[in-house]
Amino acid sequence: MSSQVVLPRIMQVGENASLEIPNILISLNCKRPLIITDKMMVELGYARRIKDCLSEDQISADIFDDTVPEPTVHSIQAGVEKAREGNYDCIIALGGGSPIDSAKAIAILAKHGGVMQDYRFPRMVIEQGLPVIAIPTTAGTGSEVTRFTIITDESNDEKMLCVGMGFMPIAALVDYKLTISLPPRITADTGIDALTHAMEAYVSKKANAYSDSQAIASIKLIGPHLRKAYHKGEDQQAREAMMLGSTLAGIAFSNASVALVHGMSRPIGAFFHVPHGLSNAMLLPSVTAFSIPAAPARYADCARAMGVATVQDSNDTANQKLLIELQALNEELAVPTPQQFGINRDTFFDVCQTMAEQALASGSPSNNPIEPSINEMVAIYKGLWD
Repeated sequence: MSSQVVLPRIMQVGENASLEIPNILISLNCKRPLIITDKMMVELGYARRIKDCLSEDQISADIFDDTVPEPTVHSIQAGVEKAREGNYDCIIALGGGSPIDSAKAIAILAKHGGVMQDYRFPRMVIEQGLPVIAIPTTAGTGSEVTRFTIITDESNDEKMLCVGMGFMPIAALVDYKLTISLPPRITADTGIDALTHAMEAYVSKKANAYSDSQAIASIKLIGPHLRKAYHKGEDQQAREAMMLGSTLAGIAFSNASVALVHGMSRPIGAFFHVPHGLSNAMLLPSVTAFSIPAAPARYADCARAMGVATVQDSNDTANQKLLIELQALNEELAVPTPQQFGINRDTFFDVCQTMAEQALASGSPSNNPIEPSINEMVAIYKGLWD
């Protein structure tokens, strides 16, 4: 059986890759870009750096910086209107997962119209929007190389999964230098997000030989370097490894799938405004423990790739070491429990059933080694308090 692999047409990877943006635009015959980013990227000077780099080649770019963390149907609307009215021929998505996800959605809506709800899964979006050139500034989401975007429908607090080749950026510029200034909290949350992407791609029912190779390579990079990047952000070797690991993890899950962690994570983010990487981190140990019985060899491979188990360890031993490591990682990287994050226990328990139903509807849990029932997901949610 063959597997379809979907990637950006162009990938520029390594130190100062972002400065190649003029050459990338020229190669794509794009002359009128709109930079979609957030206000932090403007304050840090990253947006100006890209704009100045373009101006050296006589390319003028406008900036839209009103994206928000965890983008919503409402938050992207002003960007859609600007992209429609400005006669732009491409979009440069600069930032973490939220600006890149916003840009992907804006690129489709600006060209094809409708509302974001029209494009939610299970629809497969094959229409091509405005070309998106993605420049990630965090080592986590992998959005620069995926055919997914996540937009929250604030009318019902649902994080809509939108899928299809139409959301794949045409180019990705992966420059680890842009992550050097990331604070420890964002480094941790995005790093565990990337680790989750790689692990879920590897254990997914939709895994294939290609996605496996990317997932294991990603875990081998992230495992030894996540703590280093968290504790010493200026460690360029650690930052470079995390950035490449994040991109490889994105390629892995985009060409396989995510699974139960992501399915259950999205509703926590939608209901309680927990950043996506953080809600993944909250769930990863307990979902892994739930899932290991159905894929012990696969999870053991993950433990060995992380460097916490050896080839001499049995699968059972490797998996015990994996669970210990995931818990230790959360403790060392100060991942809060839902209670420590400030979520009210009664409020959380009241919506567990709804969150489980939304998780199941997203389709991601069906890719898990064990496909959970609603009641099993409710139990995992409630177990986050134990």
